[in-house]
Amino acid sequence: MYDLLIHNARIHDPATGLPALAAPTIAVHDGSIAAVGCDASAAARRRVDAGGRVLLPGFIDCHTHAVYAGDRMAEHTQRLAGVPYAEIARAGGGIMNTVRAVRAATHDQLVAASLPRVRALAAEGVTTLEVKSGYGLDHDNELKMLRAIRDIGERVPLTIVPTFLGAHTVPPKTDRAAYLDTLIERTLPVVAAERLAAAVDIYVEGIAFTADEMERLFAAAAAHGLGVKVHAEQLSDIGATRRAAAFRPLSADHLEWIDADGVRALAGCGAIAVLLPGAWYCLQDTRKPPVALLREHGVPLAVATDLNPGTSPVASLLAAMHLAAHAFGLTPNEVLRGVTVNAARALGLSDRGTLAQGQRADLCLWDIPAPEFLLYQLGGIAPPRTFINGVET
Repeated sequence: MYDLLIHNARIHDPATGLPALAAPTIAVHDGSIAAVGCDASAAARRRVDAGGRVLLPGFIDCHTHAVYAGDRMAEHTQRLAGVPYAEIARAGGGIMNTVRAVRAATHDQLVAASLPRVRALAAEGVTTLEVKSGYGLDHDNELKMLRAIRDIGERVPLTIVPTFLGAHTVPPKTDRAAYLDTLIERTLPVVAAERLAAAVDIYVEGIAFTADEMERLFAAAAAHGLGVKVHAEQLSDIGATRRAAAFRPLSADHLEWIDADGVRALAGCGAIAVLLPGAWYCLQDTRKPPVALLREHGVPLAVATDLNPGTSPVASLLAAMHLAAHAFGLTPNEVLRGVTVNAARALGLSDRGTLAQGQRADLCLWDIPAPEFLLYQLGGIAPPRTFINGVET
């Protein structure tokens, strides 16, 4: 007796390619996929007639900064006028504008401000969502952010995967060595003890942290049993990816400036390359990630929103998917893999992202002619039915 049987569906598993699987039935038991292509007359406690709709795995947005307070509309206007992001950041804007808003917000205000963004992503079929801290930039406020992320995860049906990004940038008028000491010696032990994050991230860039500092933070994260991720090669090539590879990161993200040595290092360590076309678009960048080189070396590609208030105020994974195809040249199957099976790998998750037996039953039914339609139409699309852990939301 299955818990749920969905029949009369056009089942597409991005892990194996876009053509529909031969059998139109999928069965769920105890929150997991029990069978694909089983007999449509099999016994089940609940039966759903898909009506010929497309069935896909739930989407995974594997890189976001969705929890924050305030906005940065004024900076957006500056960038439209031609002011570079790095110049805005050096003048005290950028990340620090959001840091001031987050520090001023209470826990409850932070949760209330962020929930609508999380729900907007969920409405588009996102069933697993990574969310980073990084706008507190001191011990108390980084923990406040991570606890707000945990609280949001208890209020929504989708899975929230928290990431500790205390090393987002060095706060002004702060000794950088002392700040890194605080992150490693004071904050990281609390994060690990309270299980407030699954991984540790760092922004390595001329306006943020160095590769030497990254190596020290990654060594500390590993000692606490936490995975590592890196914002790398977004604005320049300073070798962050090459040096991060020694720590076997889950992912390296952005990568507009990565060189051939960096790509080879990614391929050798098995990390996922997370492409963030929303940030590329909003920053009006002209340099794209070297997709052909990443393909040549067999580096798996993921796609995410990078939802944040400054450089990618994009609360739509479908928009990021559209941009990945139209601006970065990813094929439909690359994009679909990039928000399912490869996105799961970027978060260290092996129990979702495909439609195989034993996988978590995070499923979406789409009223579209084919999966490629999701990259064709920009806006106005949402799955009429979503199942998370086998339960309809």
